[in-house]
Amino acid sequence: MSSGSERTTVRTYIPAYQKEQWQAHAEELDMSQSEFVRTMVQAGRSGFEPAASETTESDAAESESEEPRSPDATPGGNGLKDRVQNILADGDYYEWDDLVAELTDGIEERLEEALQELQSNNKVQYSGRHGGYVRDE
Repeated sequence: MSSGSERTTVRTYIPAYQKEQWQAHAEELDMSQSEFVRTMVQAGRSGFEPAASETTESDAAESESEEPRSPDATPGGNGLKDRVQNILADGDYYEWDDLVAELTDGIEERLEEALQELQSNNKVQYSGRHGGYVRDE
């Protein structure tokens, strides 16, 4: 295995619309596309770690590398579980709708901003006649 500081290229093929989505998400997070993809892959991998007894020498070397894992890596919905527990930590009872509201706080504003940006970039258009949004191809 190579040293932790040596870099190499990884190439994959995805649909154009997915690349556009990744680019937009990377921009929202103020990340380069490479940094975004690397972080998302690492986040996904953390849900597939071998058991401690199955850890290999290369796994140990990787964990000591310079690049830390994303602190919010939450594959399999663990992040949602953590957020629910944090909300309920105050000891109050929350109804279903209250929990949904807490978990989706700010999503409407983020969605509106995303749609405005997509419309201004001619990626999405709204049709009053059809009552909704559609990709502008």
